[in-house]
Amino acid sequence: MKKVLIIEDDRSIAELERDYLEVAGFLVEIAVNGDQGLKKALEEEYDLILLDLMLPGIDGFEVLRKVRAEKDTPVLLVSARREDIDKIRGLGLGADDYITKPFSPSELVARVKAHIGRYERLTGGRKNQDLLEFPGLVIDTAARRVFAGDKEVNLTGKEFDLLLFLAKNPNRVFTKEELFERIWGMDSLGDLSTVTVHIRKLREKIEKDPSNPQYIETIWGVGYRFSGLWPIRD
Repeated sequence: MKKVLIIEDDRSIAELERDYLEVAGFLVEIAVNGDQGLKKALEEEYDLILLDLMLPGIDGFEVLRKVRAEKDTPVLLVSARREDIDKIRGLGLGADDYITKPFSPSELVARVKAHIGRYERLTGGRKNQDLLEFPGLVIDTAARRVFAGDKEVNLTGKEFDLLLFLAKNPNRVFTKEELFERIWGMDSLGDLSTVTVHIRKLREKIEKDPSNPQYIETIWGVGYRFSGLWPIRD
């Protein structure tokens, strides 16, 4: 049974979310503040974390930052605030998705299932121990580690998944819609700005000059592609 952690200070909302997820077959735990939620998230193993941004004590952004420093568990942000800056900040810190209150229970369950399923398909059962090596960039597909130049770069789970997908399909152009569906697994749910934010963060981490990218190119009016630098060894 898949295990979900809800970090939400409004107990009535947390219990409602728990009820719908339990009906869908999930095992659910609730933390009612940031400190308690962070402790649970770091000390226990969950298949997904449902994280409210506005929390007493440590807020959701700080919880996310500290979780991402140690784990790549899928994190779905929840907030009543609709400002794009909160969404961009959360995605930039490594959140996998963002859902705004009020939302339908069916949408919540669909997103939770989609993110857990996508995470398992992208990370589970990998037996290929080879490296993907490009000039100045090495991707360890088994250990999920990336090296740019002589330094290891710290990627979130979705950043790694996005980079790996693009690198395994060099020279092919993908639209934002295609990347969203391939990596996040939801064709009709979510916000395509998620893709833009993750591309920008990837460039900041792996490119020598993010404004003039060597690896992830923008094809204006179409989408993105991994440049035609074929792997040294696959």
